[in-house]
Amino acid sequence: MGVKKILIFGYGNHGRYIAKGLLEDGYMLQVVESDEENYKRAIEDGFGQSVLIDMGSDESLQELNPTQFDKVVCVMDDEHLNVFITLSLSSLFEGLNIVAISDSIHTTSKLKMAGAQKVIDLYEVSANRIINTLKRPVATELLKDFVMSKTGISFMEMEIPEGSFLHGKKIDEVDFACYDVLLVGLVDLERRKGFEFVTAGQEHKLDTGDIIVCMGEVEKLRIFKKVIAKKGDERCK
Repeated sequence: MGVKKILIFGYGNHGRYIAKGLLEDGYMLQVVESDEENYKRAIEDGFGQSVLIDMGSDESLQELNPTQFDKVVCVMDDEHLNVFITLSLSSLFEGLNIVAISDSIHTTSKLKMAGAQKVIDLYEVSANRIINTLKRPVATELLKDFVMSKTGISFMEMEIPEGSFLHGKKIDEVDFACYDVLLVGLVDLERRKGFEFVTAGQEHKLDTGDIIVCMGEVEKLRIFKKVIAKKGDERCK
């Protein structure tokens, strides 16, 4: 059996790590981008066959001849563009094997309606792996296959230490994004319900001793873990 060929749309926050992981696993990749900066980054990272196109052009999509690839992976950072590309491809090429990623239940539904054969919900996968891992007192492993590469995004458990600026704050009061990490769950000692998967708008209050689970680049996670250990209110800069 020959090397499988993958056509991957998107080389942003998700696509870059996924592409590197697939390349490491032996797949032959061609990256497609509409953003010039992402396109240049793909070229610099060794994806010499990358192409820069207008993804709103059916003619440009047809010139790619996606039917020659074993799978088409849609991993655009913009969820609307991801749905649009999935819909365009499924309309233009009957029977195309499309895999797409989603970061919400609403996007998952749209992608399935748009014609994706498989939709990988990042939060659902993340939650399942976190729950399984929290049965053991160790940090989580990286996601596998199409979701994350072996060296990119990971999870990290962090216990809120005494004196941390997080103590007493509600989740919605903390701008985790400014530290380039995402809070995906926690073990709240007051609630005593074990691990809880966090969604926006929940009124959890963070306290000393609570265990939070964050997702992000490994180095950013390490930095954030040091930040929350500092005394007083550490503002994101």
